[in-house]
Parts: sequence; C-alpha cells; structure tokens
Amino acid sequence: MGMAAAFRVVKSVENDAADRCVDIFERPNGTFGFEECRRDYEDATRWFALDKYARLIFESEAAALAEARARVGWLRD
Repeated sequence: MGMAAAFRVVKSVENDAADRCVDIFERPNGTFGFEECRRDYEDATRWFALDKYARLIFESEAAALAEARARVGWLRD
C-alpha cells in the first residue's frame, strides 16, 4: 500500500470480489484516516492505494469508518 509505513492499519474491509479494500489507519499523532485500495488479477499478491482519501483526518476510528462508508460506494452496500 502507498501509505507511510508509520501508519498502523486498525481495520481492513474487502469487497465480495476481493479486488477492493478500505483500510482504516492510525497515524503516529493519534489521528485516523482511510484509503481505498485495489488488487489486480495480474498481481493478486499486492494491494495498490488509489490515493483518494488518505489525506483526510479524523479524530477516531469510528469517524474514519463512517466517512469511508459515505464516500466509497461498494462499502455502503
């Protein structure tokens, strides 16, 4: 994933096809964020960050997850 190595992923949710995921992460300063990632069938061993949301800042894991659900269509379903 393209996020800084110092970020700690606290929750990861995959879609039913296992080709997309959303990672909720905690930064070293105690704030949270999330990013949507994809996995290509050609290289099913790696996830690639879509670099859409990682710069958003939240005060809690729950707030980051709620915003991810609001922004990522497949996660709402």
